[in-house]
Amino acid sequence: MFTFWIKKVGFRTGFQKVLQKHPYFAYKTAAVFLFVIYILIFEFLMIFENQPKNANLITAIYWTTTTVATVGYGDVVFTSMEGRLFTIIVQVLGIILISDFLVTYVVTPWMDRFIKFRLPRKVPSSMKDHIIICGYNQLVETLIDELTEQDILFVVVEDEDELIKELVYKNISWIFGSPSDKQTLMGAGIERAKLLIANKSDKRNANIVLTAREFQYINIIAIVEDLSKSRYLKYAGADTVVSPKSMFGQFIGKKALDRLVSRITEATEIFEGINIVEFPVYTKSPLIGKTLKEISSQQLTGAKIVGTWTSGTLTFDPKEEDIVRENSVLLAIGSREELSKLKKLTYQFNI
Repeated sequence: MFTFWIKKVGFRTGFQKVLQKHPYFAYKTAAVFLFVIYILIFEFLMIFENQPKNANLITAIYWTTTTVATVGYGDVVFTSMEGRLFTIIVQVLGIILISDFLVTYVVTPWMDRFIKFRLPRKVPSSMKDHIIICGYNQLVETLIDELTEQDILFVVVEDEDELIKELVYKNISWIFGSPSDKQTLMGAGIERAKLLIANKSDKRNANIVLTAREFQYINIIAIVEDLSKSRYLKYAGADTVVSPKSMFGQFIGKKALDRLVSRITEATEIFEGINIVEFPVYTKSPLIGKTLKEISSQQLTGAKIVGTWTSGTLTFDPKEEDIVRENSVLLAIGSREELSKLKKLTYQFNI
């Protein structure tokens, strides 16, 4: 609220940039500025009210301090309507100033530290032969569904607040911590796990792989965004490097799928039982006009759409609310049964 008021009184451009980069410094600067303004106005009003004995710096600082802190002692007061109105403004803004400061820089940071301290950081000691997934996104969502259906133990290691909220909402097993931190991986039971999947950015994946390779017997799969970085992940110690973008690139030139064959062709298995394949959406397909969320629902296909090619634009971060359009290309992952359902719907006229 205090930040909003500051923007209104005239520091909209320069101060806003400083506020974003150095919020605490900007906050203190604004507070000092207001304090000086209060002192000047106080001295002016004291002269206006014929109280020259109070129109001095020490008394002005004393009155401003006690009024902003809302503990005024009543020994220095205004008698005019203008002076009393000024006193009300200083008191109200003082409450906002102090409360906003306490909430923003004291209470909220303390709550964040307290909540993060209480987040789960270890898996049960009884968990073994499980899979550690470092990083949660749509790409591994289908894998998680398959692992759950097959009763294979797994845990997701995540340190991003928004993704943690999604994991909690979907009731997915997870722990909090940096996936490249040795203590975090030990908390994930890496010494008892059979597989680790690095699914962060290429740079973070390299650090994850290097840390995980300290544990000699773990099998490591790294998911790479830039195929040119795959060799570095290999050097770091990854047993397998998977590049969804590279797979999609290989599929783009193979859009002419056989409409008479219901089984999946040209599918690439990226994990056991999980395949990735691209499907052109043909004219009059019942998928046209539907959202990706509808297509991925268990009632329709169950396959997850992890990439789209629409009007010459390629994206690997599709949103659930994105609409499928004619002549789009969908990159999907899932079981062969799920992908078979999706393939049929890309050219059938009726669902």
